[in-house]
Amino acid sequence: MAGELDFIARLRAIASHPAARGLDDDCAVLPLGGETLILTHDAMAQGVHYLPSQDMADVAWKLVATNLSDLAAKGAEPLGVLLGYALGADDARFLDGLAQALDHYNTPLLGGDTIRVEGPRSFGLTAIGRATHTPVPSRAGARPGDGVWITGPIGAAMMGLEALQANNPDPAASLAYRRPQALLAQGQALAPMVSAMMDVSDGLLLDAWRMGAASGVTIAIDSAAVPLAAPEARRDEALRWGDDYQLLFTAPTTPPLRAIRIGTVIARGEAPLMLDGVAMGDPARLGWQHAS
Repeated sequence: MAGELDFIARLRAIASHPAARGLDDDCAVLPLGGETLILTHDAMAQGVHYLPSQDMADVAWKLVATNLSDLAAKGAEPLGVLLGYALGADDARFLDGLAQALDHYNTPLLGGDTIRVEGPRSFGLTAIGRATHTPVPSRAGARPGDGVWITGPIGAAMMGLEALQANNPDPAASLAYRRPQALLAQGQALAPMVSAMMDVSDGLLLDAWRMGAASGVTIAIDSAAVPLAAPEARRDEALRWGDDYQLLFTAPTTPPLRAIRIGTVIARGEAPLMLDGVAMGDPARLGWQHAS
């Protein structure tokens, strides 16, 4: 197979249950009795998602926060998590960070599994939530005329990783990369009024492209309107960098909380994304994707 996109395309033929949403969304959405369950699973690998030298407490925090960020994009309330853990060095520090993150988000650990591996370690977490509003937001509802909004600046994680790599002694300099925040309250407030919503995990441009593709529209973004937590000279990089976990959403009206309008949804043109008037048809250079 050529890579991640081809693999996911093959998976779509298997994931035929309606709750899977065609694998075009951040989460599975499963009606159950009078509730709607929201389920997601993310994994992290050493050397890919975190530096081998990082404090394992920060790795645990990030594993929790990234999964709960997917729930935030659905306006969901967390019910619990299941952990898949590869035993190794600094297990105690991982548990410290796990306890801190779960306490911060008031989310219980419900179970999981442990293994022992040779070589680089990886971890997985399944997060389970309950929808606070139905219909549950998806990537696929953006409509021409909607505004395109983001909840905050991008580029903080990019700068944080560089601070970490440079051994910057100020922990605040790398905090955005080490301990991202899941915007659960914002997601719950936005869920009743958005037409589409997702978190910015793989880069603003790539995630906007995905939203446009899923919705059958073009997301037209004004790059100068995008708020930055990085030097202006790094704007182009920040637009393609991930790990910021801001919420990207479309809406027909002004949102009820602080957010910045960065564009407009238009009828599908040449591509799912237009940046400063230029169609961006190839997603390969727009953000983070796993190589083949």
